[in-house]
Amino acid sequence: MAESVSVDMEMIFLGGKEHHIQTGCGSVSVIVCGDQEKPALITYPDIALNYMSCFQGLFFCPEATSLLLHNFCIYHISPPGHELGAAAICSDDPVPSAEDLADQIIEVLNYFRLGAVMCMGVSSGAYILSLFATKYRERVLGLILVSPLCKSPSWTEWFYNKVMSNLLYFYGVCGLLKECLLQRYFSKEVRGNAEFPESEIVQACRKLLDERKGINVFRFLQAINERPDITEGLKRLKCRTLIFVGDSSPFHSEALHMTSKLDRRYTALVEVQGCGSMVTEEQPHAMLVPMEYFLMGYGLYRPCHFSDSPRSPLSPSCISPELLSPESMGLKLKPIKTRVLL
Repeated sequence: MAESVSVDMEMIFLGGKEHHIQTGCGSVSVIVCGDQEKPALITYPDIALNYMSCFQGLFFCPEATSLLLHNFCIYHISPPGHELGAAAICSDDPVPSAEDLADQIIEVLNYFRLGAVMCMGVSSGAYILSLFATKYRERVLGLILVSPLCKSPSWTEWFYNKVMSNLLYFYGVCGLLKECLLQRYFSKEVRGNAEFPESEIVQACRKLLDERKGINVFRFLQAINERPDITEGLKRLKCRTLIFVGDSSPFHSEALHMTSKLDRRYTALVEVQGCGSMVTEEQPHAMLVPMEYFLMGYGLYRPCHFSDSPRSPLSPSCISPELLSPESMGLKLKPIKTRVLL
């Protein structure tokens, strides 16, 4: 049975509070933001990231905050040892598998007495939430996935992850390891080059990576590199799914594959041009309008005092008319493919 120690310290990020929940596979940090009487939205970040480095770009958008916190209580789940200030996990502790990490989520939900939840994840985090959805379909209202994975690693990804694992094992979160991770997260446009400096979001992410413990990242990476293919399980999902992917993401083809395997009646795809994997940080405004229409299908809206965002690169005219039909707003979400033009 899960136990929790609540940290009374107010977190800077959205005023959330941290809970450390003991599960069958170790302690999990959960940051709770908002009114716990509201429906729950859980988030799960990519490798070496946590809620601060993976979702702050999105949640710092006033429009996204109004949409999400108006309708949900947010539960930011960190992979073991990825929370702010985490100590190194003992090397003798068993390394959890991807399935173990998915099972940790059900323990978190049960601890907070949550029923069915909305899920939002990025890359490896999207995989863990998708695996969770295939195992516990009745506990998932919908999926918002950013550059998701669903197949076992390709040889290229497996080898790349092995290189990162060796770097972590021998050198920790060294400079070369950080460069590998930044290439995974961001497009080359924001990573900079000899002519242009790297963007502020990349600089901020680089600094946040400095506090990661190599052994903790190594353990999550090992679980992801040994992940099973969940394609067959995806075919049985009936919850609505909204997928975002940057066209410069190394997981672009994986996201397209996943979209093709989900039930087309409940799945929508948004491709974002000139963006890497972490759309939540690199182009968070590209997510606003698709998320708003996606959530309308659940009867959820932004507060009326927020008008259409003038900063959003999407407008309602960019959304397929089929997505706005009464049928799709009630029972089905039609498949769309929207490209965000800069």
